[in-house]
Amino acid sequence: MDKLDRSDQAIIKALQEDGRLTITALAEKVGLSNTPCQVRLKRLLEQGYITGFVALVDKTKLGLDHVAFVQVTLNSTSSRSLAEFNEAIGHIPEIEQCHMTAASFDYLLKIRTRNMAAYRQVLGEQISALPHVQQTSTFVAMEAVKDI
Repeated sequence: MDKLDRSDQAIIKALQEDGRLTITALAEKVGLSNTPCQVRLKRLLEQGYITGFVALVDKTKLGLDHVAFVQVTLNSTSSRSLAEFNEAIGHIPEIEQCHMTAASFDYLLKIRTRNMAAYRQVLGEQISALPHVQQTSTFVAMEAVKDI
């Protein structure tokens, strides 16, 4: 992949701050004219530096106040077991993030639900039933000090 110069980095930074910038506003912000800015943005998208645009929402206002982090230990870490677990994770919408770890456990999940009762249902009926899950440990977040 090509190296990113200052203009490319400025475009990425500006879009991380406000993904709704028009090309004109973006070009002005990074000190380019519209056409070169648009060409660079297209290249950044095509090369995968920018993977998409999303709306960030206040999950608390949506009633999703409960955040738990779950350590998951699998009973097997064969390639097949990992692939089966990874595929199954995608079917549980309450799992916001899933990271394979180099730790005493295999995965760290971020789960967001309405409350503890909803979390217990997700844990008991879905997470514990995922392929190859041997053990889970839950850590409940009390407050988000920094998020994103």
